[in-house]
Amino acid sequence: MAIRNIMLSSLLAHPILTIFLLPVTLVVLRSVYRISPLHPLSHIPGPLVPRLSSLWLTYHAWIGDEASVVDALHKKYGTIVRNGPNSVDISDGAALATIYTERGGFAKTKFYENFALPDGVHMHNSIFSETDPLTRAPRAKAVAVLFSTSNLRQGQDLIYACVDKFVARLAEGKKSSQARGSAPLNILNLTRGLAVDAVSSYLLGKSYGALSEDSDQNKDEKRAVRKELAEPMSAAGMVDTFVAVGRFWYLPSWLFKLVESWDAWWNADEEVTHSLARVDDFVAGVVKDAEASISANAAQWKDKATVPATPNHPLTSYPARLLQAGFNSSETRAQCKDLIFAGSDSTGMNLATILFMLAKHPECYRKARDEILASKPGFDELQSLPYLRGVVKEGLRLSMANPSRLPRIVPPESWTFKDTHFPGGTEISCTPYSLHLNPEVFPDPFGFKPERWIDPSEEMMRDAIPFGLGSRQCIARNLATVELYCAVARVIEAGILQGAVTVKSEIEILEWFNSKVIGERIDLVWQ
Repeated sequence: MAIRNIMLSSLLAHPILTIFLLPVTLVVLRSVYRISPLHPLSHIPGPLVPRLSSLWLTYHAWIGDEASVVDALHKKYGTIVRNGPNSVDISDGAALATIYTERGGFAKTKFYENFALPDGVHMHNSIFSETDPLTRAPRAKAVAVLFSTSNLRQGQDLIYACVDKFVARLAEGKKSSQARGSAPLNILNLTRGLAVDAVSSYLLGKSYGALSEDSDQNKDEKRAVRKELAEPMSAAGMVDTFVAVGRFWYLPSWLFKLVESWDAWWNADEEVTHSLARVDDFVAGVVKDAEASISANAAQWKDKATVPATPNHPLTSYPARLLQAGFNSSETRAQCKDLIFAGSDSTGMNLATILFMLAKHPECYRKARDEILASKPGFDELQSLPYLRGVVKEGLRLSMANPSRLPRIVPPESWTFKDTHFPGGTEISCTPYSLHLNPEVFPDPFGFKPERWIDPSEEMMRDAIPFGLGSRQCIARNLATVELYCAVARVIEAGILQGAVTVKSEIEILEWFNSKVIGERIDLVWQ
């Protein structure tokens, strides 16, 4: 009692000392608790630093090696590893169904909302970033029909028009590369161009025109040369800006906004500013067109059941469906902007990776070409070709467009997986990087082996999750898949990859939520 009174008197007599020592004491006590047997995750193995602070995970996300570092923890500690004070990662695909699929899966963590998109002064969660299922459901329902197999079949001409333009640009790039002494061609820019044009043509009712940019013959010689060697499309600055946000998405919302604002100021660039403005103008235009079509056709289409389901119809485009479902133009613009970003970044990365792998492995290219030339597949037959299917699936497995973990929150009633108990509120995840490169499921995991998908195991089918899993997986996965099959088949059929070789042996990335290709180039040359 006397000691306590002395300490209390001392603290009261020195308020500045109290102000300093109190938070330090609290931090020390919290740290001791996090590594003590009293913590509810004390039974989960993992290194000391991640157990002490979530800054460990935030740091590795920032520098871009999060996925591989967490994978290294699994190799050391096992399939279940603690990678934060309240965070656990599981590299066993048997956990996927419960976490992501059954009964809608576990809820998304709050920091997904850091991917909300601005429209003027307003911020809107996209269908991807919205964490509340009840809020997300009507938005997803309004546009889900556009991604159905039947709608994609009806819209195949729009998709093929973009694919054929891409193939033509790729052929021009090959010719230019050969004419300039095997100059490198950045295929990532062209694949992104295809992706944004396909998404906008099919879903927004108007092509963005990325593959047509800089085609004016009156441009000066410098611009013409840059066109031939695949100058970045105008949307690239917007895409790269949004990708960069993923390196600090673990931050609390208030701190995220500060860091994002500082980052935007520090990295301010005229080209990026122009890119963001152009995308904003394009999105504003397609939403305005949709509003005009709704207004002009209101009397004719009073009965929604009579509105055609045909893609690209003025009343059935992505923005028109959102507007008619009651969402305002500001949110609709934000949703369309997210669609352009997600569609161009992930699909562009996936397609570029597949073409890179085919150039790196000419024997795989020859097998795929022989199959395509022999079968001459139509739109409906593409995904049934065994070797082509293997090429696409293997490319998706290795692409790492989204390598990072997919965190969810264990519900209040807790969860037990293979005798390991996780209390409610635990942040839990499975990381595509670890699953896709698991040698027990995918022998020689870094090898490009399309034939492994001819007769895949149940574990392979379970653990390959390039588009996520469950009700919260990528809503546009069917469109993205169709784009890949159509484009890969047409490129192979045209023989453009004949003689192509890769400039680098591997595609080097920063492992942010959406990966960033180092140097923003995936180069091929033709010999």
